[in-house]
Amino acid sequence: MRKIALALALSAVPLPLFAQDAPDVSLTRIDCGRATQPIALGGFGDTGASDGMTRDLVVSCYLIRHGDDIMLWDTGIDPATSGDPDGGFSMGAALVDQLAQIGVTPADVDYVGISHYHYDHVGQAREFPQATLVIGSADWAVIEGGSPWVNRDLFVPWLDGGSPVRQAGGDLDLFGDGTVKLLAMPGHTGGHHALLVRLADAGPVMLTGDTAHYTSNYEHDRVPTFNDDRADSLASLDRFKAMAAAYGATVVIQHEPDDVSKLPAVPEAAH
Repeated sequence: MRKIALALALSAVPLPLFAQDAPDVSLTRIDCGRATQPIALGGFGDTGASDGMTRDLVVSCYLIRHGDDIMLWDTGIDPATSGDPDGGFSMGAALVDQLAQIGVTPADVDYVGISHYHYDHVGQAREFPQATLVIGSADWAVIEGGSPWVNRDLFVPWLDGGSPVRQAGGDLDLFGDGTVKLLAMPGHTGGHHALLVRLADAGPVMLTGDTAHYTSNYEHDRVPTFNDDRADSLASLDRFKAMAAAYGATVVIQHEPDDVSKLPAVPEAAH
């Protein structure tokens, strides 16, 4: 069944991938957190393969320029929780301060794309209250519903109706030209998404969100115990890998230190 579903998913992906006259697109990595100590990995796999293992993980955010439009992908941890042992991550400069290095102010950001609602991906979203929030519809329903797993204060600009929310029920071609596309990868959460960014020189880049957290879990299809749905998680891993192979994409696992270094950090950019 997984193979059938995968074939159907791939057949639905339109080619060519992007319009030839698309605006210039660039992609910059922003460091948004680092583990305060090696993280115990037992919960990152439900088969026991990771029991007793520890390793360092990072939190990464991304700035995408699409012509005159600016999008952030994930917003890292809340600086107020930096160094908190319960959160497990610390950070140096806040996201707003790092953007200032390249002349980007909060008011310049048009879109805040969120892979999913977990704390280490949404911590600085409210710093961009005028932006359109782009998020999976199932995840937005969890946020609106007042889940104890979500800090609603981080989403006040959108919950109070003052700023727009663009919900993605499935894949979403944000600009309509194939260059920046949210990819529905449910499992970790119900509305979880990855991101495809098509660069003219560097080629396609696929950002995992939390489709996988580090390389061995990605390679061996290991599913964390805290994922919402195991079957969906495995189907999403299948789809993500098949798309990456079909597009010849550079895969960036957002919590994997070796992977995030594939992309230049502020103030540099990949084009």
